[in-house]
This record gives sequence, C-alpha cells and structure tokens, in this order.
Amino acid sequence: MRRKDKEITDRNAIESIISKSRVCRLAMVDEGGPYIVPLCFGFRNNTLYFHSAAEGKKLGLLRKNPRVCFELDCDTEVRTGGKACDFSMRYKSVIGFGNAAFVEATAAKREALDIIMNHYAEGAFDYPDASVNRISVFKVEIDTMTGKTSP
Repeated sequence: MRRKDKEITDRNAIESIISKSRVCRLAMVDEGGPYIVPLCFGFRNNTLYFHSAAEGKKLGLLRKNPRVCFELDCDTEVRTGGKACDFSMRYKSVIGFGNAAFVEATAAKREALDIIMNHYAEGAFDYPDASVNRISVFKVEIDTMTGKTSP
C-alpha cells in the first residue's frame, strides 16, 4: 500500500469495517477483462457468503475461474473544498482476494443464508425447501485482505 499512514492492519478494525458495510463488490475474471457486481453478503470465520439466482454470468465466470477480488466500504462522506483539488473523500475500506466455492448441501445453504440474513437483521429465519433449491449459494474463503482509512 502506497499510503502506509492510511493502512489498517488490525484484524478487529478490518472486521468492523466488514460488519458496517452494506454491499460487497465482487470482481471476477472474464475473458474480455474484469467483471464486478455489487452483492448482499454475510461474513463469518474469514469467509464471505453470497446468494444468487441459479444461473447467470456471475456463476458462469466463477465456475470457469474461482479467483476473485472483493471490496467493501463504510463511513463514506464527500469532503468539499474551495476548489476542485481541495475535494476529498472520507472512508474506510477493505480489499481482499480469495477463491469462490459453491455451497451445495441444503443444510449448508441454510446456514449460509442465516449468515447473510444476520448481517442485515437479527432473528431466526425460515427458508422453504423450494426457495433453497432454486437459488445458488457460494462462499469466498479469504486469502488476504487489507484495510484503508481516510479520516
């Protein structure tokens, strides 16, 4: 990281950013270049969890190449200035890399859905078999991630 003064290395601080983030941007490898999508997510034990329709471009790309990059951010605010070069952005962010894997077993899919739902709301949730069977669930086991802040 070029700006070491903005780097966050404390694991608890990085996980706090993840817990405050509402969207995870997941970047995949496409033949013509990168492909990125914003997704709802859950996080537990160094793993991100996602759900999706049972088919589509994102899933096709992950099946071809499971290597991904992700980005999350929170506490964003535009800082205005007297002239264009005085504007800046306040933020906290996390960028990381990992490998995607599909969750196939029904019980494991339900557990992953609970992790995702608990990121956004508290409580117990019910997932009818028909719903669980028609969606795809995948996870990204994180290899590395770094945090950055601009206060």
